[in-house]
Amino acid sequence: MESAAVSVLKRAVEMDKKEQYTMALVLYQEGVQILLDAVKETKEAYKVEYLTTKAREYLDRAEKVKKLVSTRKSAGIYTELVKIEDGSTGYGYASVFGRFLDGTVTSIDIEDPYIRAFHQCQNLVRLCELAVQKCCALSKISLLTTYNMKESSQISRLAELKESLASRNISFEFSFSETLHDRQITLSNGWVIKIGRGLDYFKTPEGKFVLGSCDLELRPCQETTIHILHQNNLIADGGPSK
Repeated sequence: MESAAVSVLKRAVEMDKKEQYTMALVLYQEGVQILLDAVKETKEAYKVEYLTTKAREYLDRAEKVKKLVSTRKSAGIYTELVKIEDGSTGYGYASVFGRFLDGTVTSIDIEDPYIRAFHQCQNLVRLCELAVQKCCALSKISLLTTYNMKESSQISRLAELKESLASRNISFEFSFSETLHDRQITLSNGWVIKIGRGLDYFKTPEGKFVLGSCDLELRPCQETTIHILHQNNLIADGGPSK
């Protein structure tokens, strides 16, 4: 248990140094919880004192990071840059988007010119599945993409997703643009996630029965950059809109 805490907290410090504060905060909190759980199972007094002291130190740092994020969000200046290296893993949608998806999200706007091919539509479904699980107040998802005349099933796939989301009382609207280039996901709680490659930043699995063929956290990525920012005006205006 202690080794697990060391691993998590080490990564938290790395994210902290890279100014990836939202991820650092999640990792600090996870690591501190592991330490506190270890305290409950430890009988040696010296070890209890040591683990408690360490937990307090990291908890103090977590509180400072939390305050820093909150202050910058309030000022409308919070930004975070994540660089994904070619071939790296651990960047599934849960890791990239999960910490921003919560009960405060009522709508999601997705702009991605490449939601056209079969696997790209699958990526969209995966993101929607994550959002449905994490956002209890979610009522609307909208997509702006480009139309591919060579991909006859594009509209039918999106229509099928629309029907599926409707069964959860979530509306899904999709539209097409001939000039769309930018890729970004805007959440009604103010968070905006811009990914250089859009949702399609994973490499093709080397086989159907290899690690990463199902779990995106284990799938190697293509090199790309994720730019995260927070816009207070989205909350004031009641969320993103088209």
